[in-house]
Amino acid sequence: MIVVGAGAGGPVVATELAAQGLDVLLLEGGPRHAKPESEWTDYENDANNLIDGYFRVGPSDRYGSPPWFRELPQPSFLWQVAGVGGTTLHYYANSLRAMPGVFAGYSGADRAAYDTEHPFPFSYRHFLPYYEWVEETLPVAPAAMGTKEEVIFRGAQKLGLPLNRGRNISRNSYRPQPNAILQPEGTAGRTNDDRKLLYPQAKGCTMCGYCFQGCIQPRRAPRNLKAKRSTDNSYIPMAITADAWSPGGRAVDLRADSYVTQVHSEQRGSETVATGVTWRDGRTGEHHREDAKVVVLAGGCVETPRLWLNSGLPNPNDWVGRGFTDHAFDWLVGVCDFYTGSSKGTGSSARVDFPGHGCLEHVGLPPALQAFATTFSDSGVRGAYTNGRGITGPWDGPSGRPIGNELKEILSNVDQLLNFVTLVDDDVEPGNRTSLSAMVADEHGAAPKVSFAKRARSRRTLANREFMAHRAAEVLRAAGAKKVIRLDWPPLILHVQSSMRMGHDPADSVLDPTGEARFVQRLFVADNSALPNAIGGPNPTLTTQALATRTAEQIFVKYFGGDRYVRTGSPTVSTDRRITRRLVELGLD
Repeated sequence: MIVVGAGAGGPVVATELAAQGLDVLLLEGGPRHAKPESEWTDYENDANNLIDGYFRVGPSDRYGSPPWFRELPQPSFLWQVAGVGGTTLHYYANSLRAMPGVFAGYSGADRAAYDTEHPFPFSYRHFLPYYEWVEETLPVAPAAMGTKEEVIFRGAQKLGLPLNRGRNISRNSYRPQPNAILQPEGTAGRTNDDRKLLYPQAKGCTMCGYCFQGCIQPRRAPRNLKAKRSTDNSYIPMAITADAWSPGGRAVDLRADSYVTQVHSEQRGSETVATGVTWRDGRTGEHHREDAKVVVLAGGCVETPRLWLNSGLPNPNDWVGRGFTDHAFDWLVGVCDFYTGSSKGTGSSARVDFPGHGCLEHVGLPPALQAFATTFSDSGVRGAYTNGRGITGPWDGPSGRPIGNELKEILSNVDQLLNFVTLVDDDVEPGNRTSLSAMVADEHGAAPKVSFAKRARSRRTLANREFMAHRAAEVLRAAGAKKVIRLDWPPLILHVQSSMRMGHDPADSVLDPTGEARFVQRLFVADNSALPNAIGGPNPTLTTQALATRTAEQIFVKYFGGDRYVRTGSPTVSTDRRITRRLVELGLD
């Protein structure tokens, strides 16, 4: 079989099926960072510059080749990463389950608060074993705590919110962030002396504060023991060593700089059937074709529908690329007159959940990213102009971005700040979509066009966004912030999902409940675009990986004569010595 895309979901499908003995070709259009300790830095611009950062959307040659073009017809910021690991390379590893209210059969008292027209086509109870499998594999645990988390929890407690001690979200509450970052051990988290933060003296998270630039900590650790469990540190090591740890397993054939330009299909009676792909070698420009029994698309919410449309695959209900959700982000900054340690430790370790509305995610940032986040607004400039918005509420003055002396004051000490990003449970709206640009084509075909309603969102989405902004301000005040600023972010297209959504209803879904395309047999989707809705507001990666695990099982049973194989006791990549030994043999330690 062939898997297209090595981001959050593709390596999961590849690993699961290679472990069962299948021959899997995993193609990734972007680069492979095989030696991050020598390739990456802690400089924000070096990592995240959209033109030549090592975490851009483009080919390996970041200085000699331009990034891949995406048409954005509205003021917005589309933040994704191409390469082995995909956008998990710069994520904070927040690994949360969806809220139970987004699944079929939910009967809670708050059922009407969710997007009831686009639920998961199965129950939460049915899906739990797949969550548990991925949580064990990565592994997922409560985030390491620091001063900033203590301050946030104190604010939540003052508002009367209870502590959620589990992983299921059933009531308004606060909790440590469930994340996929290995816990500090040894000298990790206990010293700033680089000489004492080398593996094996230090293990797990060293609390360096640079999660968004990738993870190279602890230095000298084998790749599967790097702290942050992005898929290049977790599922990719499992995939390429499957023959070492799984009886009968076969190592995945991973090829980076291999951009798929065509999904091939043929007519078999009345059915369209996927038969293989053609990809372009980014180094040589040569095109190659490979056929397979099953093709899995996992290029993400932009590239998966682009590939489908460029391949001329059927789209009879016109839902390919439609239904984008993005959690309708907003950002609030609390300015304190005491130490918060905002730039220290894991980037996001505290959370406040409001089922039916969304979540508050506390975010700690190093200085350059703090400056970026604080100057990004749809409401104009505080004290100068409001763009006709200038939203007022339990924050100081109207919403907007600070400039001049106010901005200098905010940035003068980033370790006296508290940040909340509000994650909204937004509606599936057909007008938010990926289509093909009529303006630009590149070496891979027509470029993608990503259209997003700027603020013309559904009434429920807008109401949830305001609700979450008010709750964020209240928690920041209770935590001791002397000033609270609401930025009113324009569309930051980051937590993107649902553009190839799974569903019960053939009228508004691309995938059936197994993850297979309704209009093309033997073609599956296993990335964020397969999610049927905004999952209540939590970060989507864990749910995508759990769904990809389930999709792999469906493929194995339907097309390869297998049995259900998801079971308790998955190999844990960070503790399996067979994986480490094989990585050393491959020169990837």
